Amino acid sequence: MLELVRAYDSPYKYSHWLKLHEIIKRRGSGMANSDPSKSKHLTVIILVVLIGIPLFFFLLIKLFTSGTSIDTASPTMTQEAIAARLQPVGQIKIVDSAPPGSRSGKTVYETVCFACHATGAANSPKFGDASAWAPRIAKGYDALIKSALNGFNAMPARGGSPDLTDDEVKRAIAYMANAGGAQFQGPAIVAATGSAIDPNGKGKEIYQTICVACHATGVANAPKFGDKAAWAPRLKDGVDNAVAIAIKGLNVMPPKGGYTGSDEEFKAAALYMINNSK
Repeated sequence: MLELVRAYDSPYKYSHWLKLHEIIKRRGSGMANSDPSKSKHLTVIILVVLIGIPLFFFLLIKLFTSGTSIDTASPTMTQEAIAARLQPVGQIKIVDSAPPGSRSGKTVYETVCFACHATGAANSPKFGDASAWAPRIAKGYDALIKSALNGFNAMPARGGSPDLTDDEVKRAIAYMANAGGAQFQGPAIVAATGSAIDPNGKGKEIYQTICVACHATGVANAPKFGDKAAWAPRLKDGVDNAVAIAIKGLNVMPPKGGYTGSDEEFKAAALYMINNSK
């Protein structure tokens, strides 16, 4: 090409073309030697700016605003759930030396019920608060006893103390309700003679955990609980004789029905079944 230019053009124009050719050559060489990774780096930086920064601010806003929206319909926001979360890590249980079934309403309140009723926690009627107790008292003594024995709302059955007998729960209800304006009469405490154990207390507990396996349905020819006809022949020689036989065991019934406690405790269970089957 340059030879054509020399042949047909002037020396001046030839020099001009030669310079232009050198410029194009240098620029082409520079483009060929350029680093393509620089273009990639620039692209990454642009993407980070366009996407990363907005995302960072979005996450920052979510961090500072999380928890400000509360779903009151959630199961975790019910009064029962909140009360459970507010319970202390540990609780003090006062050990009472009185035999089961003989504890007074005041004793039961001070060892069990006070945990909620002393402060009105979990919407429980506060002890001595007449306005809080009035609508409960209006329902009647029997209705309050039923709720206390079976549990109601956040309150567990027997106030969370399964060792309480029915009479002890009734006395506690009467004690608390009367402090709020009621005039209920709780069950009287029968003075224990010697080392006798209350059949309706410990005796009932043993029946419900041991004896019920056979005596609830009458399996293995066991006299069914509450069946007067089935118990009558066992009691014809007297209650003490029936208890003595049960302690030693009879036929397929093992000694004390398999109960591993004392004879006196088992006797209380036997008397509980006998008293409810006469």
